[in-house]
Amino acid sequence: MEYKYTIIDSDATSNLQLQHYLEEYGDFICTSQARNSDEGINAILKFSPHIVFIHLNGQAYEYFKMVMELHQYLDDLPIIIGLAKGKQYAYDAIKNGFFDYWLIPYNEFEIRKSIFRLKKQVPVTPEPQTLCLSSYRDFQYIDTDDILYLKADNNATEFIMKDGAIINAFKTLKTFENQLPRNFVRIHQSYIVNTNCISRISYGKSVCTLKHGKKQLPFSKSYRKNIDQLKQLLSKNAISSLN
Repeated sequence: MEYKYTIIDSDATSNLQLQHYLEEYGDFICTSQARNSDEGINAILKFSPHIVFIHLNGQAYEYFKMVMELHQYLDDLPIIIGLAKGKQYAYDAIKNGFFDYWLIPYNEFEIRKSIFRLKKQVPVTPEPQTLCLSSYRDFQYIDTDDILYLKADNNATEFIMKDGAIINAFKTLKTFENQLPRNFVRIHQSYIVNTNCISRISYGKSVCTLKHGKKQLPFSKSYRKNIDQLKQLLSKNAISSLN
């Protein structure tokens, strides 16, 4: 299982460094990034991350207020971890409900202990594997593992199954975008793909190739971030031949 996380940091370089650092621990996937407290609140409400990393920089007290504001919208806040180059904000961070406080540069042993405590406190429950498609008084149940990809068809959606069957649902593709398990990713205005079925990503041709039938699906620039995260995840779990 994976833990979704959001990074709130105005510095793109340190943002990227944290993502690379977390890759070593596995089970973590970055679903959103924000540059300030307003963007941070929006990202948290939109993506519902398990963990939020906040680089306190010189705006620590603005972020402490942000955490207090989140209580107005959420019954259960995500795990919040503060990042800073010194200990000057540590007391106030813990006082404001932060789960932990990581010093930069990172200490591998301290962070490993923090991550194990985090996993013990917030076990990720398995996602539902069955999708119910309902139309009037008709209910159809689909095992999500059997879905190859979804294709928009005006205001309806086609489910393309691994066995070649096509199942129609009279709802838009957007409806299913946040209902499906995390291995389903929007790559195009017209496509959501089961990432477990992808065998190749070609940036030159802007297509993803599927394992079943070598079908190629296009991805668009507006969903390039999703493709980059997908490549990162697939590469993490693969044996690489690159030097």
